Amino acid sequence: MKAERVEAERVEAERVRAGRGQGARVKAERGQAGRVRAGHLRALLRQRSTALALGVVVFLVLFALCAPLISWATGNSPTAFHGEAVDPALGGLPRGPAGGIGAEHWLGVEPVNGRDVLARVAHGARVSLLIAVLATALSVLLGTALGLLAGFFGGWADTVIGRAMDLLMSFPSLIFMIALIAAAPGIDRRLLLVVVLGFFGWPYVGRIVRGQAMVLARGEFVAAARVLGASRRALLVREVLPNLTGPVLVVATMSIPGCVATEAGLSFLGVGVQPPTPSWGQMIATAVPWYATDPAYFLIPGVFLFVTVLAFNVLGDAVRDALDPRSRR
Repeated sequence: MKAERVEAERVEAERVRAGRGQGARVKAERGQAGRVRAGHLRALLRQRSTALALGVVVFLVLFALCAPLISWATGNSPTAFHGEAVDPALGGLPRGPAGGIGAEHWLGVEPVNGRDVLARVAHGARVSLLIAVLATALSVLLGTALGLLAGFFGGWADTVIGRAMDLLMSFPSLIFMIALIAAAPGIDRRLLLVVVLGFFGWPYVGRIVRGQAMVLARGEFVAAARVLGASRRALLVREVLPNLTGPVLVVATMSIPGCVATEAGLSFLGVGVQPPTPSWGQMIATAVPWYATDPAYFLIPGVFLFVTVLAFNVLGDAVRDALDPRSRR
């Protein structure tokens, strides 16, 4: 009996040593992979397109954060009317060339009411980026949590969460967004946009996380940690979740421009951000009747929207290539 107990203890000790050795080898492989990814990231940052996209994103973030400072420096509020800057005899067209661009109004003024375009574009950037970042954070949080549960545990959890993802992804999301927002007129539209965009965005994050979690749950390092006695919670938090950082970061970077464009589209259709709160989509909708007589008013918010979406997409592609070099074309 004593000999059997000694033999069992010896076998268990060998298993623990094997698990530790396997864990050390996996950690070394992880460190090597991290160094390789860092090298790819440095190489990508040396590319002009990636560096330019990063510079544009940094500029837009600072531009949005400094919107109140811009209004203070120029003396123009985004909601203040400047009747002297428009010509009633010409139907409310701005006085001066290119939509009233001048020393007092650096990007001109809006037709009819004379509101400063620079102030409204800056505050519109603040609104659009804030909604996009918060909606992306909500979708990433929900998608990561539910996708991790579905991929790691499998079984009924995977079935229920997987069917919920399929159901939401099969909806014509834009139509449902319009219907949900229009059905709640008394709620702050910015908060409602964050909730709606995040709710319809999490299945796309969850599907990616679920697939990665299914692969990681069968990995050697998880098996080694399980041999060492790690609990399910420890496996999820310490082993699987840190290895999902790369895919989650990529999908988050790629989701932000989609949220910016969707918010602008909803505001363009009149169900997004409501006046007097400025929004790029709202400005473009207001500028449509004036595109022939005052093209600057139409082009300025449109260019800002186009450049923002393009810069985030290019940066997202760079992050994806850095974290997964095999995805390069």
